[in-house]
Amino acid sequence: MGLFTAFLDWLRSLFFKKEMELSLIGLQNAGKTSLVNVIATGGFDEDMIPTVGFNMRKVTKGAVTIKLWDLGGQPRFRSMWERYCRGVNCVVYVVDSADHENVEIAKSELHDLLSKPTVSGIPLLVLGNKNDLPGALSTSELIDRLNLKNFQNREVCCYSISCKNKNNIDITIEWLTKHAKS
Repeated sequence: MGLFTAFLDWLRSLFFKKEMELSLIGLQNAGKTSLVNVIATGGFDEDMIPTVGFNMRKVTKGAVTIKLWDLGGQPRFRSMWERYCRGVNCVVYVVDSADHENVEIAKSELHDLLSKPTVSGIPLLVLGNKNDLPGALSTSELIDRLNLKNFQNREVCCYSISCKNKNNIDITIEWLTKHAKS
């Protein structure tokens, strides 16, 4: 039966391809580029070079092709975030959940971006990365600290992940592919 199901899935993928476009944003060193690499190749590199400006990468997961905009998180690039979040299927906000000092800045930047009319209604996926580190915020702590319950008129989801250990990467990909359009 498994072979038949695999054949059926392959056949469906020929005729029912889905696409999605998303923007990965967050402060510098949150793990956005690491997330792109883990989603694309399954590989993690400890020595990532900070993204300057943005990178774009297309990744296919099953019948879904995902166009990922990986945006730099340094202060000088944050003004670009809105431009790359317009019209996407989803905004993915990556937070270093072990960096307690920068959570307030992460919250402020997120709320500032989502107050813009051009990104109104776009679903938000918040990922608290680096849950493998001691003292990392849990999902509920992240929801509270980022004040995620305040967002109305948009779908909001939050997961605690680790790109390094690949914790919850599967449910992240599953959530993303459910938001693709035919």
